[in-house]
Order: sequence, then C-alpha cells, then structure tokens
Amino acid sequence: MLDLGGVTIHQSCLDRAAQEDLVAQLRDVAREAPLFRPETARGRKMSVRMTSAGAVGWTSDRKGYRYEPRHPSGGAWPAIPLALLDLWRAVAECGTPLDTCLVNFYGEGARMGLHQDRDEASTEYPVVSLSLGDQALFRVGGLERGGPTRSVWLASGDVAVLGGPGRMVYHGIDRIRFGSSDLLPGGGRINVTMRVATAVSGSSAR
Repeated sequence: MLDLGGVTIHQSCLDRAAQEDLVAQLRDVAREAPLFRPETARGRKMSVRMTSAGAVGWTSDRKGYRYEPRHPSGGAWPAIPLALLDLWRAVAECGTPLDTCLVNFYGEGARMGLHQDRDEASTEYPVVSLSLGDQALFRVGGLERGGPTRSVWLASGDVAVLGGPGRMVYHGIDRIRFGSSDLLPGGGRINVTMRVATAVSGSSAR
C-alpha cells in the first residue's frame, strides 16, 4: 500500500481475471445506462464520458453538480455489480453500504482537474476509486485549493481510498498513458468510484 497525502492506494488489488470480469459487467451497465458527457454549470463539456449504477447517479449540467435517481434519458440506473459491492466491503472500512458508483471513461486526451468530492449527503463516508485499463497520473493536494501536490501513476487493478483525513483532499487525473494497457480494446481507462451518496452521517464504522 501507498499513502499519498492521506489517500491510501492498494496496488494490484484486482488480478487480470477479476478486471476482465468486471469490465464485462460494466459494459452491461453502460448498455442499460449509456455513457454521456457531463456539462459544467458554465456550459463546458467535460472530457470524460460517464454513467452510474445504484440507487442514484451523479450528473452535472447548467443546474449544477448533483445526484439524481434517474439517468438523463429518464431510465433508472442499473444495479451495482456484485464485484464492486465485494470490493467496497474489503477496502472501505465502512459499515454503511455504498448506494452508487460512478463509471468514468477516459479516452485519449481526457483528464479531470483537481476537485473535492463533496456532493454527497455526508462526507463522513469514504470514496473508493478503482482503475481499469490505461495508466493514469493521479495527483493529490491538500484540503485547500493550491499548495503542494503529490502524484503517482495508477495502473489497472489499483484502488485508491479517500477516507478519514484524506476524504476531502483535492485530487484529479492529469493525463493517461493511452495504449499502456490492453485490457480495453482500443485503449482508454475506466475509473469506478464507489460512494455513499444519500446516507446522513452517524452510522459509519470507519
């Protein structure tokens, strides 16, 4: 394990067979709830495409960042794959079950600027982030925007846990090494972030 500014990184948490199986399950999720490109409140399209699974899903448009009970198309979000429920129980150190997972696809040139995950009902619960496919340069800062940051390359099967003192640190993806993995035909990276979006604080076992 690595500790990157309070963020715990479990390297090679999933083996190749488990990664392939999960990718197949995530393709089923995307067929039921197609990937879309979120829009910021200022009207700018993000470079990643995304979807969600669970009771609610994350979305963004000119109304702002939020969780919604339905996909932008109007359909319900699909169920969270069982393998992700198992992964949450294994690494989250949280007695509250997750109720959503965000599925982000990074194509060539995609990135994610430094941000905090703060749209959940409570920030008491951890965020568990799984990397699948191409390597990604993960950057972690502090609790305030600006200041020093640290970076590490995340490989396919790595898991980062943002919890405790690291739950609200700024973090982002500077770039991916497109084509560095053969897990996804055609290249790219899938990032799955598992979260407790709707529960209020007070029941976490962390």
